[in-house]
Amino acid sequence: MITDQQLLRLEQLLEEPALAQSMRLDEAQGYLCAALSGPQPTPEAQWLNEILGGAEAITSAAGREAADLLHLLATQLQSELASGEPLMLLLYAQDEDENSPSDYVPWCQAYLHGIDSAPLGWFEALGANDDKEDSEEIAYLDEQLFPLFMLTGDAEAAAGEAGEEWLSGRELERLREECEDQLPQAVTNIHRFWIAQRSVKTFRHEQARTGRNEPCPCGSGKKYKRCCGALSAA
Repeated sequence: MITDQQLLRLEQLLEEPALAQSMRLDEAQGYLCAALSGPQPTPEAQWLNEILGGAEAITSAAGREAADLLHLLATQLQSELASGEPLMLLLYAQDEDENSPSDYVPWCQAYLHGIDSAPLGWFEALGANDDKEDSEEIAYLDEQLFPLFMLTGDAEAAAGEAGEEWLSGRELERLREECEDQLPQAVTNIHRFWIAQRSVKTFRHEQARTGRNEPCPCGSGKKYKRCCGALSAA
């Protein structure tokens, strides 16, 4: 697990001149949450390259130290996401005043970048096809991703392109607040959804299935029937 002191050190390293193209700490957490989810987790070499800004940065002294700390952060996130509890998001304030509202946009954009750079497309893996109705799995994933699309402005842009009316004023503000509240649990839900999907895929292709009373393969420490097994059966 990564300590508060190590997390602070990682934050400092990501601001080092040698890592000028690196993500900020909030972006790194958002990206990692997506990289650890999906139909296949993103390989560590790839997410290190994305977060630190390239191979040259990784080989620098600051990059090597940051890579070790990012590995600890990824391990901790894996455990936290598997727990089913809302994730504690690392967010910066919208301006230099620490009392100003949290800025969700960089975190959400980094998460969506993690989806876009995944080794296997999330919706393609679920069989998404414009010519047929979305499956329950696709509809569920869309629902859980909505807070991210809303908070980045992508949902409003999509509505505009489709010629649909969009909220304004207090209604829009209320929806943003709801999405901010929902985001920590949605991120956890998405991770557990994909763990369940991977388990189903293993059963279909390898004829191997986790027993309902066996430890859940997601690493939560719970029995499968009370963890991802319950989600996949829902």
